[in-house]
Amino acid sequence: MMMLYLHGFRSSPASFKARLLQAHLKTEGLLDRWRCPQLPVSPKAAIDLARSLARELVQASEQDLALLTIAGSSLGGFYAITLAEELGCRAVVINPAVHAPRDLATQVGEHTHYHSDEPMTFKAEHVQELTDMAIKRITRPERYLLIAATGDELLDWREMVAFMRGANHIIVPGSDHGLSDFEKYMPRVLEFANMPTPSNQVD
Repeated sequence: MMMLYLHGFRSSPASFKARLLQAHLKTEGLLDRWRCPQLPVSPKAAIDLARSLARELVQASEQDLALLTIAGSSLGGFYAITLAEELGCRAVVINPAVHAPRDLATQVGEHTHYHSDEPMTFKAEHVQELTDMAIKRITRPERYLLIAATGDELLDWREMVAFMRGANHIIVPGSDHGLSDFEKYMPRVLEFANMPTPSNQVD
């Protein structure tokens, strides 16, 4: 049981979902089974880094890739799907940008990171990198858990469900793109990843 968490566009390891998961795994003494990198702006560089960390985590834990879960939010969900298809591991995707090349094409230009205000430039070539790595459909849908919020203000939850057809899924009524009530669903994420869940688990 290992987890690699991939944050979304303009986000970072300081995202509240990542911090909640990390705090719980620290309590359980499992931080050595956890990775959550700051992803480069370039999708190709981001996926290369994530792939490297996934393999490093598996090697350090002396476990099989099938026991790895990649969790990702928004653009990180897109990366998680791409890597799960490549590596054959599980993935938990939270409001994933399943059509990232289309959706991120509107974001070409100058931005700042959410948690640091550091500048970042998203380029047209980055959209092409997303296009190059995009998969047409998932295989073995049973290895995926989709969490989709109907109140997502940036992405259409119905597109997520359609793309992830056959996957395990939790449809969250309302909420938002960041899934601000993630703590309520975190036990399900951990359970899917075969990791210890909080004692106050909500069914």
